[in-house]
Amino acid sequence: MKILVSTALVASLLAVPAQAMAASPEQPLAVPRQTAALQKDLGLTEQQVKELLRAEAAATKLVPAAQRAAGTAFGGTWYDAARQKLVVGVTSPAAADAVRATGAEASVVPVTAAVLDRRKAAVDKLAGTNVPAAVSGWSADPRTGTVVVNVQAGKRSAAVDAFVDKVAKAGAVSVREVAAQAPRTFAAGTVGGDPYYTGNVRCSIGFSVHGGFVTAGHCSGAGARTRGWDGSAQGVFRGSSFPGNDYAWVQVDSGWWTVPVVLGWGQVSDQLVRGSWEAPVGTSVCRSGSTTHWHCGHIRAKNETVNYGNGQLFYGATKTSVCAEGGDSGGSFITGDQAQGVTSGGWGNCSSGGETWFQPVNEILGAYGLTLHTA
Repeated sequence: MKILVSTALVASLLAVPAQAMAASPEQPLAVPRQTAALQKDLGLTEQQVKELLRAEAAATKLVPAAQRAAGTAFGGTWYDAARQKLVVGVTSPAAADAVRATGAEASVVPVTAAVLDRRKAAVDKLAGTNVPAAVSGWSADPRTGTVVVNVQAGKRSAAVDAFVDKVAKAGAVSVREVAAQAPRTFAAGTVGGDPYYTGNVRCSIGFSVHGGFVTAGHCSGAGARTRGWDGSAQGVFRGSSFPGNDYAWVQVDSGWWTVPVVLGWGQVSDQLVRGSWEAPVGTSVCRSGSTTHWHCGHIRAKNETVNYGNGQLFYGATKTSVCAEGGDSGGSFITGDQAQGVTSGGWGNCSSGGETWFQPVNEILGAYGLTLHTA
């Protein structure tokens, strides 16, 4: 698996924005002009894309009320693209009725989300850092109530079986065969384009926050200086965490300012950021980065542990079907006008396809007490 070091937006090149306004549950999620990229990457018509974004926005807005309705029987959420419905897992029929009253679908699952989260945390602890290279990672699956261990196709071995047996002490564990390519980080040497630089590494800005921007932690450590697209002094890493997490934030110098925008690279319009509502598994998502620019796909899993090899584990990752390449690290993942996270790593490329993981943005904001710059 690779880490993607890249740029998602370059604040210094954009006009000073209007006063920021945080999105609230009552506000509709705007439908940005991402149609062309979604049509290309998802194989949809323009009308299908518009319907998709409307349906996904409506489903996302339902999550808080549906989760409250499920109460202690809450077993997780996902998006059913075929029916264009939010699905809420529950462990009791009574809770299912309450969830349906909110407009969401309900599905009976084996265990609650709280139990499954504890099971996933126990697997993380039991796994340690000596993970077989053939194990790409693992994540909690609310539909089956198991922690799914991802093993690369054709690489099942005695060492892998021993690892599975060890982590199965945490509870129900299952094994899924995935792509034969190992995940890696998407670092890149210094090249031209619209990036920021730190040392001899190029990375992408994720999202503007008041005072700077968030990006990937593997780009550099706290105290490192950054340079902007033109090579001029830009800012300094005030916080950075990798491995374990993959997030960081850079405080920019007085000559730079922040704007609530993600670059569309001429493929789509530059996208305004209006908030950071977390999209459910199954919804569409797009990524912006300085190497491969704008690509889209779907959210496939959350709270996944990714094995980058050499003892480098990344916890709490969100897995997507979006491609990326070296130089894309740190870039923006966005659904509609809602920030989702910053690019971490993956496997494959944007010629033959692949998967990419991101660090959820709300965790970064919480870790450093930052405020997302929104339109």
